[in-house]
Amino acid sequence: MFKREMKINFKNFMIWTSILIGLFLVVFLVYPSIVNSENMQMMDEMMKIFPEEMLKAFNMDISSIDSAFGWLKTEGFVFVLLITGIYSGLLGSNILLKEESDKTIEYLNSVPVTRKKIVITKILCGILYITLMVVVIGIFNFIGLSLSGDFDRKSYILLSITPMLSSIVIFGVCIFLSTFTHKTKKTMGISLGIVFASYFLNIISEMGESTEFLKYISIFTLADIRNVIINVSINPWMVVLSVAITIAFMMLTIIRYDRKELV
Repeated sequence: MFKREMKINFKNFMIWTSILIGLFLVVFLVYPSIVNSENMQMMDEMMKIFPEEMLKAFNMDISSIDSAFGWLKTEGFVFVLLITGIYSGLLGSNILLKEESDKTIEYLNSVPVTRKKIVITKILCGILYITLMVVVIGIFNFIGLSLSGDFDRKSYILLSITPMLSSIVIFGVCIFLSTFTHKTKKTMGISLGIVFASYFLNIISEMGESTEFLKYISIFTLADIRNVIINVSINPWMVVLSVAITIAFMMLTIIRYDRKELV
């Protein structure tokens, strides 16, 4: 059954991973020609125009974009967080419900497997694909940065791990919400709403002390990119919190799905 799940979800995994690889491939090919003394002077002048709060929201106050690694630490990892978050949300909202929408739930009910096993298999498949996406993107960017020039390897490796902390939570929340309906369109819309709302709340929370409280209701706060850039370390509490929230939603999903009336 696990092989079946991996095969079914492989195409979407390849599509979303290819989107990120394509984006960063363009960056590694084009960035060296953009970054020169004249262009960097223009960029520095342009950065002075933006408010400090805006620069802080994209980590541009603590990292320069004078290299491919500098761009990754600012806008680059924002794209990684957002796209892995969208992928995780859509995967979570669809991985259980598609059996009902495709009418294959009747087949699963006819084989000697419990609902608990069905849910656990799909959860493991989802977490594995999310992990693979983060690892593949991490390796690709590591190779790209190695060819582009010198960079802080420890800082990069830690930054590459951070998308996992938010993505598995998004996956857990969305797969749990999917147990309350029978239609994928509803949960897909809700999942995208959760991802984009969390993203904007996280951005706004960095714009000043008056909005800082918003980070406590944003899932992307768990990624803790800013702390990694400054301290070159991942806050262990963010790891514990991410794992605890994910496990909690996984347990709730198993309980809820076991009681759900399937169509």
